[in-house]
Amino acid sequence: MPENLLPTGHRRIEQMRMQGIVKKFPGVLAVDHVDFDVKAGEIHALLGENGAGKSTLMKILYGLYHQEEGHIYLNDQSVVIRSPNHAIQHGIGMIHQHFMLVPSLTVAENVALGMKSSRGLILDLEVVSKRIRELSEIYGLQVNPNTPIWQLAVGEQQRVEILRALYRGAALLILDEPTAVLTPQEVDDLFRILNQMTTDGHALIFISHKLHEVLAISHRITVLRDGKRVYSIPAESATKEMLAQMMVGRPVVLHYDLPPIEPGPARLRLDGVSATSDRGDEGLKNISLNVHAGEIVGVAGVSGNGQRELAQVIAGMRSITAGKIWLNNDDVTNHSPAAMNQHGLSHIPEARMTDGVIKNFTVAENFVLQNHGRKPYAWGGLFMNFRSITRQCKTAIKDYEIKTPSHETPIKSLSGGNIQKLVLARELSRQPRVLIAAQPTRGVDIGASEYIHHRLLEERSKGTAILLISEDLDEILALSDRIVVMYEGVIVGEVKRDAADVRTLGLMMAGSKVTV
Repeated sequence: MPENLLPTGHRRIEQMRMQGIVKKFPGVLAVDHVDFDVKAGEIHALLGENGAGKSTLMKILYGLYHQEEGHIYLNDQSVVIRSPNHAIQHGIGMIHQHFMLVPSLTVAENVALGMKSSRGLILDLEVVSKRIRELSEIYGLQVNPNTPIWQLAVGEQQRVEILRALYRGAALLILDEPTAVLTPQEVDDLFRILNQMTTDGHALIFISHKLHEVLAISHRITVLRDGKRVYSIPAESATKEMLAQMMVGRPVVLHYDLPPIEPGPARLRLDGVSATSDRGDEGLKNISLNVHAGEIVGVAGVSGNGQRELAQVIAGMRSITAGKIWLNNDDVTNHSPAAMNQHGLSHIPEARMTDGVIKNFTVAENFVLQNHGRKPYAWGGLFMNFRSITRQCKTAIKDYEIKTPSHETPIKSLSGGNIQKLVLARELSRQPRVLIAAQPTRGVDIGASEYIHHRLLEERSKGTAILLISEDLDEILALSDRIVVMYEGVIVGEVKRDAADVRTLGLMMAGSKVTV
């Protein structure tokens, strides 16, 4: 095979270079004269907080956005990429964080979508399937071309995305948060595939917020902050602490010392709880769980295994079909969210923009949601005390370091991290005895995540019983006193923090019942 060809038969991209890229949105300089490059046989990681410009930069490379200034060079030739189809023609592919697959179609049908058939208007799925098997053999992407997407595990669906990009001739592949929904074992499989691709001459750009993964897989790392490139460094010379400080602009605490606790009484108890999912099947199956005062119980698992249903039944947002729920020894089975609040429960919801705030309300109005009829925000439950609302909200903005022009700013104008801080401030202002924190740092940058973690640990020290539901295994391991793992609506295992390790938790997340 000629040296300038990949095993796929397509031409290599020896180097991609972006020079002086500028992208502006109304009132925002999103990308400020950024230089970035990647070479064949290399994984170049792109790091940065939310809003740092990394996604915008990659969308320019993939043809979704167009730069105001700067140039893109492929093999030292200037190119103008007008659309994703144009990017694909140049050998550039992108694997999005949320898979772009049609669940009801087979693997081969998804790969063939949008491609010309050798038989004109008739799909030639036999040719497609043969090529999929060839690519699967080369890169270890074992997937049956005839299997419908809905029958595949999350890791297998990601393989289909990679196969589709390779089938279309991707020599340079952009991977946007590719490990966000994978078990540790699936991450290991993905990294093996990526390393094989670089060995065969592909150029890979890896976007992630998981610093240990960036260090494990990358050859070079570039950090963006406020739309500018602040540093590029060989991965072998970097540390997690160094990268975090580059991203935020100040030292960041990545490890927490949890002082030993003597758990108090069980504040939250679930006994044989079952519930129906939005799909109409059994989303929770006979869940029994206790959370004691002064402890954090982490719930780990791959997305879609009952975590959302668990948070909602406890918060009163979903009815249970069997079992009992107790809060502070009171039977609260199938009580309303308002009743749950009165029993001392606070809830940081997973979907903050739909379940946590009202987008068109101001910061202050969102701060008093659910409490607006109570003291000190109202007189006699009838008249709102606007002076008190303003005073309390301004105090929360200061105490929780919420960046907002004012308390009268519509909440939709704030960044995701600041919205999450406001939700946290509101829920903790109730001085809860039980706190459900569902994906509390999802979509939040590393600086805001650090702040939220400290607040959760403060609540633990006050004796609050905390149920932490997160798909971020690092977060679970850093904060939890005990960890339970959910798989297909069932708790498949429980382990204490000191005995927890990534491999064991990963096996449980894949459905294995492991004795610890």
